[in-house]
Amino acid sequence: MTFLEKVCSELNKQNVQFAIVGGYAVALHGAVRGTVDIDFVVKWRLEALSSAEKALMKLGLVSRIPVHASDVYHFRKEYIENRNLIAWNFYNPSNPVEQVDIIINFELRDGMVKNMNVGSTTIPVLNINSLINMKRESGREQDLLDIDALERLQK
Repeated sequence: MTFLEKVCSELNKQNVQFAIVGGYAVALHGAVRGTVDIDFVVKWRLEALSSAEKALMKLGLVSRIPVHASDVYHFRKEYIENRNLIAWNFYNPSNPVEQVDIIINFELRDGMVKNMNVGSTTIPVLNINSLINMKRESGREQDLLDIDALERLQK
């Protein structure tokens, strides 16, 4: 089982409403894209963040910064606007290549997910139009390249 499958399987077990975004989502939609970390978004509720934190900790991942789900939930605006924090990072101290980011400046909404099967795991991925819109809002150079690749896939 790949790290992506393990993460998604554990999030599914914890009943987290989430979707994979970032490089993995671009690749799962069919564009050539390399990435190391797994990025995902959740429905913005304290329960979802707490369950996601619990799932990641069960996999041996720890938060890179000394905060918990309740902190991220209650101080989201402060973290984004004054600390430039857009992702809550978790990593495996025994294997630093295993990294996961919970994106906090984007909220998952109904109708944004496309379920994909990878191995024996169902992986919810942000649908291509929502992913393009999310990346357009970011405006980073890599995101603009991803938009170009995703739009070519749509044609």
